[in-house]
Amino acid sequence: MLKCRAVWKKLAPLARESSTLCRQSVRRAGLNNGRPVRVQVAGMSSGPLGEGGENKLYFLLVAAAGLGGVAYAYKVVKDDQRAYLERMSRSHRTATQKVAVPSKPHAVPEPEPQAAPLSQEPSPGAPDAEAVAPSETTEPLPADSTSASQKILSHAPYLLIGGGTASFAAARSIRARDPGARVLIVTDEPDLPYMRPPLSKELWFSDDPSVTETLRFKQWNGKERSIYFQPLSFYIHPEELNSAENGGVAVLTGKKVIHMDVRGNKVKLDDDTEISYDKCLIATGGVPRNIQAIERAGEEVTKRTTLFRKIEDFKSLEKVSRNIKSITIIGGGFLGSELACALGRRSTESGLEVIQMFPEKGNMGKVLPEYLSNWTTDKVKKEGVKIISEALVKSVSYRDDKLEIQLKDGRLVKTDHIVAAVGLEPNVDLAKSAGLEVDSDFGGFRVNAELQARSNIWVAGDAACFYDIRLGRRRVEHHDHAVVSGRLAGENMTGASKPYWHQSMFWSDLGPDVGYEAIGIVDSSLPTVGVFAKATAKDTPKAATEQSGTGIRSESETEDTAISPVASSAPAPTVAEQKDNYGKGVIFYLRDKVVVGIILWNVFNRMPVARKIIKDGEEHADLNEVAKLFNIHDD
Repeated sequence: MLKCRAVWKKLAPLARESSTLCRQSVRRAGLNNGRPVRVQVAGMSSGPLGEGGENKLYFLLVAAAGLGGVAYAYKVVKDDQRAYLERMSRSHRTATQKVAVPSKPHAVPEPEPQAAPLSQEPSPGAPDAEAVAPSETTEPLPADSTSASQKILSHAPYLLIGGGTASFAAARSIRARDPGARVLIVTDEPDLPYMRPPLSKELWFSDDPSVTETLRFKQWNGKERSIYFQPLSFYIHPEELNSAENGGVAVLTGKKVIHMDVRGNKVKLDDDTEISYDKCLIATGGVPRNIQAIERAGEEVTKRTTLFRKIEDFKSLEKVSRNIKSITIIGGGFLGSELACALGRRSTESGLEVIQMFPEKGNMGKVLPEYLSNWTTDKVKKEGVKIISEALVKSVSYRDDKLEIQLKDGRLVKTDHIVAAVGLEPNVDLAKSAGLEVDSDFGGFRVNAELQARSNIWVAGDAACFYDIRLGRRRVEHHDHAVVSGRLAGENMTGASKPYWHQSMFWSDLGPDVGYEAIGIVDSSLPTVGVFAKATAKDTPKAATEQSGTGIRSESETEDTAISPVASSAPAPTVAEQKDNYGKGVIFYLRDKVVVGIILWNVFNRMPVARKIIKDGEEHADLNEVAKLFNIHDD
């Protein structure tokens, strides 16, 4: 009623003016010196001014005034409504901030608080309505209420710190055992949980010029998929978590947990928000190591160096590699060798010089026996990579638009960009505030066989130093371990109380033609026995994915143990000696005459057999007979 009265006050003058104009027009048209005059209809419609045209003009003016009044009324009503809603919204935000946000001295009030965006990735199939909570309404909320987005930040029944593979695996495991569970993932990255292996493998072989934006790639078998585990529509928004009828998984991106209060069961974020929890998983992963020569070299060197780990690193390096003439990879492990092969393929197309240097004698020198490491090095060279082995970096400097890498033996390497792939440092920043133990030998949070660090706190993935009931204390930095440990931690957070017994595997592909899968402790300092056979066209990562239908080979892994493997009827192979070609084979790693690790070289889909051999923990008098279990001579 108040709005109607206000509108009428504005319209009343116009109405009176229009009425007066109309009356005056009628008088002029109908009266002439006080006598009635007959109006000619034809003259009103078509006659010249003075023969009815003047009347037409008056009526047009009246009509225009009426339409203008209606338009003005509509605008006034809409403007008043919008202003009203904005005033109520500001009032509600002010009340919310007073209730939910701790006041800070001299703090500038922020605009409307919003939940962090889930991802920058466009999500096909996710409707626009996903961005709005179903319960959202245009009705103003009470001035003393707390917004839903602030409520979700106050408590989460299941809190997962870190947005990587381990967290995602734990979230799915929790939901599988507790369908109504409410799970909140907090990550300092701006992205939804995604798989890291394609960052150094398949994404580099994509022929899509927009791959850095789509982050979609073709597996070796030709099938296309996204790097993200699930699209945006899979998750619910943080503000919906407490109100969702069947619970769900929410992701709070761009937020870092900086403090843990294990007695109070709560954490603090970098924006001073506090979140309490019932059960908590630490899956903080790790950060790439750097070498001291680069750290002390100064800004010009640092900004021309990539520490490869995240999506942003892939995007940056992909762009850099298209605009420079030379790139040097420091490191001969899994990541360094994979990136060297990927960039080496590009060198044949663009003329990019790719250099790989490492302190070992050959690629993967800390993992593979020397003869196989040498063979792998030759393979990487054939991919267009210049190898500099036994290279210890003394200093790095920037001169004349070039980076100069000075080696300790006097060699000098000039390049445009450096990729440091020298390992991972487990992220244990929360250990001090949480009072959690960090293992002095392996690094990472020290947990028991059930991946538990303290009451209501579990650790999974790269950051977990766990007790393997078969192989002892370990810490593993591989995708499949993140899947397995995350899944187990999620089960135990719901009360399963299971020990870590499933041996995770890992794999590495040097392009689509050479790859291997490994399990257990694979350390080149251990005694090894290798059994090899001639490879066929079917013995490649590409062929393996075509047969299994999966690109991430560990996804086809289950917790089932291989039972009664049938040995090959082929003649017993001989233990490998120095050879020029290692097409496919099995390498056994021994400790006290017991097999503790196995590498399947271009042998795929046999991992359950390898897992059972390690689980049994038996001494084997003749590993030739054991190798027959993998049927490498049957093809």
